[in-house]
Amino acid sequence: MEIVAKTFDELSTKELYQILQLRSEVFVVEQNCVYQDVDGKDKKALHIIGSKKGKVVAYTRVFGPGDYFENVSIGRVVVAKEERKYGFGKIIMTASIDIIGKRFPKSTIELSAQTYLLKFYNELGFVIEGEEYLEDGIPHIRMLKTE
Repeated sequence: MEIVAKTFDELSTKELYQILQLRSEVFVVEQNCVYQDVDGKDKKALHIIGSKKGKVVAYTRVFGPGDYFENVSIGRVVVAKEERKYGFGKIIMTASIDIIGKRFPKSTIELSAQTYLLKFYNELGFVIEGEEYLEDGIPHIRMLKTE
């Protein structure tokens, strides 16, 4: 999997379409959650894109401090269903954390993590901060990683 980081203005139309398609496939269709994915925040985000043979198969979006949360944050973490067996979730998250380390040194990273993924995020160094809450009808928990 090839990984690149791009601002919104650097995204090609094809990349943006594939990103939105992947997010919709997983967050809306697979998770059966009707919500507004195109939330107006993509323009502020740094888009971390994992591609395989020209197709977006993994993705995160990163926000600087104050752009979404008080801390630097990672969101919309997604891997195509047919590609999950290759460890692309860990690869795209590790790349996102590395990119944050270069752009925002010594920053605390914040996630609004789906609760069922706690072990996955714990293995990447994130710890629970606070109580579980519902976001778009799905249990989430705030998690932080401090360098």
